[in-house]
Amino acid sequence: MTKMPRNRPSFSYLQLLVFLGFQTFCCEGIPLSEDAPDFNRTEYAVCEMRPSFSLPEGKLQINGQVLFKQGHPKGTLWVMVNLHGFPHKDEQSRAIHIHEFGDLASGCESTGGHYNPVHVDHPNHPGDLGNFSAHHKNIQKLLRAPATLFGEQSILGRAMVIHENEDDMGLGGDEGSLLHGNAGRRLACCIVGISTSRHWDQTLEPTREE
Repeated sequence: MTKMPRNRPSFSYLQLLVFLGFQTFCCEGIPLSEDAPDFNRTEYAVCEMRPSFSLPEGKLQINGQVLFKQGHPKGTLWVMVNLHGFPHKDEQSRAIHIHEFGDLASGCESTGGHYNPVHVDHPNHPGDLGNFSAHHKNIQKLLRAPATLFGEQSILGRAMVIHENEDDMGLGGDEGSLLHGNAGRRLACCIVGISTSRHWDQTLEPTREE
């Protein structure tokens, strides 16, 4: 009786299997580099500032935008502040901070404390942007920020808050100074959301602050 020959995989087919197995073994668990397409882009974000609805009557009604632009994960995060609604003659310097939660259910009060992923004292939090004074009812500034739009410490989805008073920059000598700079009541806030370049491109950049 004649035996039927068995179908054996060709040598080329075996080579392909070995190659694929090697690729799986060598690359499994290795994260994408920052040169990969997902990281090789400019990220934009926008925050539409609105007055806190928990404010008592007669308080400032601050509106406007805060825009963000960052070229890559290790690049500088630029922040463009365009806010209005301040008194014409306003000599009060006011603090702007990034807060932990993008939760406006109770106005600006539900945004939590300062965003502080590395657990350091104020004013060394990534969202400690400093103090700003209004000119002709507006605050218009372009500045660098120590925060990021990329990775695990991204500020996307978190809140920005403008306060009633000046930030004491951690020099107040009490616990509050090291937590939030004793900047006082939260006047207005917004949630930082990813966006296209449209807002940034359409907005006249203020004088750049180094």
